[in-house]
Amino acid sequence: PPVPLSPPSFLYKVLWMPRHALPMVANESQGSPGTRSTREAQSQWVDCIQASEMCSQDSRCSPRYRVMRQCLVGKEKDAMLDNNRDCKAALEVLHNSSLYDCRCKRAMKNELQCLQNYWTIHMAEKDCNPCLNATKACNLNSLCKRHRSSYITTCSRSDTNKGESCNRKRCHKTLRAFMDRVPPELSQRLIFCPCQSEGCAERRRQTIVPDCSYTDKEKPNCLELRRVCRADALCRSRLADYIANCWMAPNTVGTCPNQDNHQACLNSLARLIGTEMTPNYVDNSFTNWTISPWCNCIGSGNQEEECMNFLRYFTDNTCLSNCRSSELQSNATLMVSCQLPLFPFAALLCEMQRLCIL
Repeated sequence: PPVPLSPPSFLYKVLWMPRHALPMVANESQGSPGTRSTREAQSQWVDCIQASEMCSQDSRCSPRYRVMRQCLVGKEKDAMLDNNRDCKAALEVLHNSSLYDCRCKRAMKNELQCLQNYWTIHMAEKDCNPCLNATKACNLNSLCKRHRSSYITTCSRSDTNKGESCNRKRCHKTLRAFMDRVPPELSQRLIFCPCQSEGCAERRRQTIVPDCSYTDKEKPNCLELRRVCRADALCRSRLADYIANCWMAPNTVGTCPNQDNHQACLNSLARLIGTEMTPNYVDNSFTNWTISPWCNCIGSGNQEEECMNFLRYFTDNTCLSNCRSSELQSNATLMVSCQLPLFPFAALLCEMQRLCIL
């Protein structure tokens, strides 16, 4: 390997950071192996100067970027990133912006500013977050990335004609397209990613842009939500499919219908996303989490028992619980990729040189 010169102080700040956090740039050497593939990849990159300008022109991205810069200032930045709701929300939005995938090129104009823009986001990533890895996997697949970007854009756009925060009908349509057309190994990996922190669990909860697709000003009664769902042919059939594949009557043998077919249950649950019966995580708990539609049984009167029984299809469902556990186990490799590689100093410098940083 090449003998490195004395490293700039910048390198010491990233000694123990994961390899995926390094700002990759292109190798311009004509004789370098892999130059062709590197150039092809570079053509798809946006440098972090351009990404910052694109963000500043985006009404959703720009204020979040300013917030994140404030979150990383001062000695209390770790506490801010862990506990401040605005900081967490800003980072979540920026993960879906061009700033997250931007790169810097050695000896480029305004190189230092480019690197500062890059680290504004990536220095904030310090915890294991398998849901973030699931997002990266989706972004590496053109079909997944296209449909995910489509529903995020649609569900985040306000409906000025109606004076509402978003157009829920269009949001649901793009979500259904994502769930129907993207392979389950990518789409369901985003929804059922395993978490060991509230930050990861919150990212998982935000996957379907719940402010538009899930929550509303008031929670309807679950029986009323069921009535609305049954009035729509698509929602009615998908709800029936979910119950058929996920619900076992009490005191019956086994945990799931269809010979304990966990995947059939997960597929049915995922296909409800984008309907009036859209389910989601009720909070950002990562130890004892619950999936439910946006409804409750307040005001059910003499139908309260029927309402509670319907809600238990989601909140107290043995089959669904076992399905989630099975899915988390199958996603265990996501946890392995979160371990920080302890590079020896010399090896790290060679790695940094290979990436042409500074």
